Amino acid sequence: MNKYEIALVLSSKIDDEARTATLERVKNRVAKSGSTITDIDDKGKQRLAYEIQDMLEGYYYFVHFEGPEDAPAFIERHLRIYENVIRFLIVKQDA
Repeated sequence: MNKYEIALVLSSKIDDEARTATLERVKNRVAKSGSTITDIDDKGKQRLAYEIQDMLEGYYYFVHFEGPEDAPAFIERHLRIYENVIRFLIVKQDA
């Protein structure tokens, strides 16, 4: 099992309920990839480095998980179509 981290930025235009639902969808997708979430770090609403989709702020989350080698590709395919996810990055962490 490899260790990975998802840096996730959600839209600032959604309410708390929609943000929680989107985060739950991400958690479910990680679980369906055969991975286990070890930690979720909620950084809250922060200013973006540049404007994205007419937004200057976004909600930042860092999701740490352990899973097989093909898990990041599986998760990425689904994150691309979630409309409330404005940016994401999945990186493998060093051992």
